[in-house]
Amino acid sequence: MKKTAIVSLFLFLLIIPLAACNQQANKEIKKVRVAEVTRSIFYAPQYVAIAKGFFKEEGLHVELATTWGGDKTMTTLLSGGADIALVGSETSIYVYSQGTNDPVINFAQLTQTDGTFLVSREKIENFTWDQLKGSTFLGQRKGGMPQMVGEFVLKKHGIDPHKDVKLIQNVDFANIANAFASGTGDFVQLFEPTASIFEQEGKGYIIASFGTESGHVPYTTFMTKQSFIRNNKDTIEKFTRAIYRAQQWVESHNAAEIAKAIQPYFKDTDLSIIEKVVDRYKSQGTYATNPILDKEEWNNLQNIMSEAGELPKHIDHQTLVDNSFAEKAMAK
Repeated sequence: MKKTAIVSLFLFLLIIPLAACNQQANKEIKKVRVAEVTRSIFYAPQYVAIAKGFFKEEGLHVELATTWGGDKTMTTLLSGGADIALVGSETSIYVYSQGTNDPVINFAQLTQTDGTFLVSREKIENFTWDQLKGSTFLGQRKGGMPQMVGEFVLKKHGIDPHKDVKLIQNVDFANIANAFASGTGDFVQLFEPTASIFEQEGKGYIIASFGTESGHVPYTTFMTKQSFIRNNKDTIEKFTRAIYRAQQWVESHNAAEIAKAIQPYFKDTDLSIIEKVVDRYKSQGTYATNPILDKEEWNNLQNIMSEAGELPKHIDHQTLVDNSFAEKAMAK
């Protein structure tokens, strides 16, 4: 009896500090709610940061929600439904131009080219852009980066998107692929992995990359309200550091390794498709290798917006971009 009591007391005394340690560990984990504009292999470094535990090692628990569209994502952020948004930088310009005491600040860039591809209904050998003339083109939502880049590229190739093609822009972002699959349009502008899946299923054929044609832009960035940065600098610093680690991991690993890491986020997509898409994005330099959003990219973004007639007014780089967290992460 005495021996049993001593053992029980020893175990009890052992459990108390362990429980205290667990409670302390739980207290140190900070939940961060992130709203992503869509679920896409385009955002591979973000999923790598979660899958490889980079956020966890920083003491962050990322709660990820897909909000399907730039307008919905920004509404979620502004209404307090998310702490951080992953969305096109143009949305921060729209919010600022409407007048606000709490502007949305871009603090870490994730992608640096457009992520869409031109998909044709029929297989085309030796495609040239003038083949779009007279066709029905199913584009992206008006005012969003995909649509603006799409029009920018068409104009670059001597095509007036509002005269030379029948341009459809009134289909909701989440329904564009279904509309094309149902017979709408001769050409469509699609994100991956949808474009490659369509190609695999014989529903369309990838014939050009808008990302290759448009050059570097801060296409998708992590952003948050200025007030959140002011009150949570440590969280933003840790978040950016985790993203930078993921960017470096993606840069130093091959498509097969990246595909395997992010597969849990694309359970309905074959691993071979994920690998093909990652390889395509890596080869065209889509994934930013660091979180810096530089002035040249910011100005290119506004040039594209201006060309599309969607730029409310020119906003200086330093007004809506804070690179201090990215610079600090890279200095480690």
